[in-house]
Amino acid sequence: MPFRVLLADDHDILRDGLRTILCACPDFEVCGEAGNGREAVEQARILRPDLVIMDIGMPELNGLGATRQILRELPNIEILILTMHHSEYLVREVLEAGARGYVLKSDAARELLTAVEALAQHRLWFTGAVGEIVLRGYLRSPACKIGNDIYLTEREQEIVQLLVEGHSNKEVAETLHISVKTAETHRGHIMAKLNLRSISELVRYAVRIGIIEA
Repeated sequence: MPFRVLLADDHDILRDGLRTILCACPDFEVCGEAGNGREAVEQARILRPDLVIMDIGMPELNGLGATRQILRELPNIEILILTMHHSEYLVREVLEAGARGYVLKSDAARELLTAVEALAQHRLWFTGAVGEIVLRGYLRSPACKIGNDIYLTEREQEIVQLLVEGHSNKEVAETLHISVKTAETHRGHIMAKLNLRSISELVRYAVRIGIIEA
């Protein structure tokens, strides 16, 4: 049976390109597509793919949050992160989320099939620059904090993404199935934790660490 792949990226053109690359190999089958993180989670539940190729900077729920939710329910699915970002913070978050592959979009044309083949055999795959970041972090201390960032919890990252996309506290509450008061409390804690004073500053922070794309 072919190795079944779900594509999750909010750009139609990129998904088309990924599909073309994968369809050139008879061992791989694109079984579905998703245009945002929440759709990726739902499609993974329905389709049960062997692998999800996941962009990070997607609307509604970014790829990190989608990866965590998918792997909580379906731990045997492999996740390959495909993104243009490779900061130390982001690499750390990707690994902690449970993804086992990481390819830069700039390297996809020459590395994607190799990465998918590796994950099909349940082996790790990191593009060269990311592998160097992982090694540096390991040599410093596998338990140390990478960089100088203050890390947000999974729920806080979800709320940040919704806020910087322009959602109100009420809309955040409805999306995450929490009370408006809880959403407001989370927002206050996030701003205090990050020492930020406005949504525009929060947007710049989210872009810098790769929660959203500029």
